Order: sequence, then C-alpha cells, then structure tokens
Amino acid sequence: MSSLSDFEREKYRRQMMIAGFGEQAQEKLKKATAMVMRVGGLGGPTALWLAAAGIGRLILAHAGRLTPSNLNRQILMRGDGIGQPRAPQAQETIQRFNPDCDVWAISDEPTPERVEEWVAEADIVCSATPDFNERLWLSDACVKLGKPMVFAGMDEMEAQLTTIVPGRTPCVRCLLPEVPDWWEPYGFPVLGAVSGSLGALGAIEAIKILTGFGRPLLGKLLVYDCADMTFATYDLARDPQCPACAHLFT
Repeated sequence: MSSLSDFEREKYRRQMMIAGFGEQAQEKLKKATAMVMRVGGLGGPTALWLAAAGIGRLILAHAGRLTPSNLNRQILMRGDGIGQPRAPQAQETIQRFNPDCDVWAISDEPTPERVEEWVAEADIVCSATPDFNERLWLSDACVKLGKPMVFAGMDEMEAQLTTIVPGRTPCVRCLLPEVPDWWEPYGFPVLGAVSGSLGALGAIEAIKILTGFGRPLLGKLLVYDCADMTFATYDLARDPQCPACAHLFT
C-alpha cells in the first residue's frame, strides 16, 4: 500500500511522470534521510532541491554565522540574518518551503567524531564543504559506515562532481590523500550561479542513488567550466593502497 497521501501524489505528480521514476521512487525519497555538510552556496541549493523533490528528512550541518559576503550565493539565508547562525536559517527556509520535510539543523563545529555521528543518521551524504579536512572526515565516515556520498566542489567558474559508493568506487582519500597547503577554503572566488548549478546536480545524484533511478556518476568525475560552458567526464581510479578503503576490495 502506498505511503503517499493524495496531496503528495498531486504535489510530486510532475516528477512521477518521468519514465522509470514513478510512485515507487517517490516513496523511497519520502522514507530517506540525506545529510548535507555545509548549506552555503553549494549545499544550500542541494538541500533545497532535495526538499522540493520530497526527501523525508534532512540533516544540515553548518557552523558559523552569516556574513555580508555570503549573500551572493547562500540562498537559504535571510538578508536580515547577518551575524546569526546559518544552520537554523537554512532549517527555517526549508521547512517554510516544504513543511513535510523534517530538518535537523546542526551548528556545532565538525570534528571526526561528530561527523561520524551525523553520517550514521543518514542514508546518503552530500559533501558541499570547501574544507579538505571536513571532506576527508566525511569520506572516512562514509567508508566506515557504508554510506554513499555525493562529492562536489568548485572554484571560480569551474565545478566538479562525483558519487562515491564504498566498495564500488574510489573514496576521497584515493583521490586526495592529503590536505593541500595551497588551498584557501574560505576565500576563493565564487559566482553564486555556478555553485547553485553544481548544488542542483548534486541533488540529482543523491536522488538517483536513493531511488535507484538513472545512472549516477560512479567512478566518474564530471568537470565543467561555466566560463565557456565546456563539460567533460573522466574515469577515476581507486588507490589500491588507500588507508581508508583498500580493505573493501580484497
């Protein structure tokens, strides 16, 4: 028996019309929990589109307070929310948009232990953080707990996206074994529409993994440059000596 109400059937009717999607996929979304690590210019659109698609629960983790320079891209925030914590603002926006979506807002600073606790609550993780330490913590937790992860990042006009499934694809440590000393996670150039486009694509990948619909980017990296609208997909290779995931392939 379907768990969808008549209102939900009408609300999501247009996406259930997509060939191969249907009511079964919609029910899977309703029962699913997605964690989004940071809900700024990238993670905010990811969370919003997941809520729009009918995800049942969102875990939104983002420490820190809103600053004026955030407002060119962080669409879940309020113009009058400068100086206020960001996670509760994102929660308020999401729940106003879709009251049926349960949202857990986390303002705590991430640590490896906390990240593992948050990941344990989710069916899928969306990495939208520019911080390489947080990326590695998320990946390690996903590998340990067997959780899929959508991994996204951008800089200036370029964006990158892949989907990681432990035991089937490379993990983040396979691709980025060490934190680069040249990267500035909180000062790189960004056009909001670029991070927003990547956030939407990240939501699509999460929806595909949660529902079994379509073909996600498993073992492949999508790279696109919005300056000239060039798109390319590259194969990714795992590291057979990876300290995090090598044991899953023996």
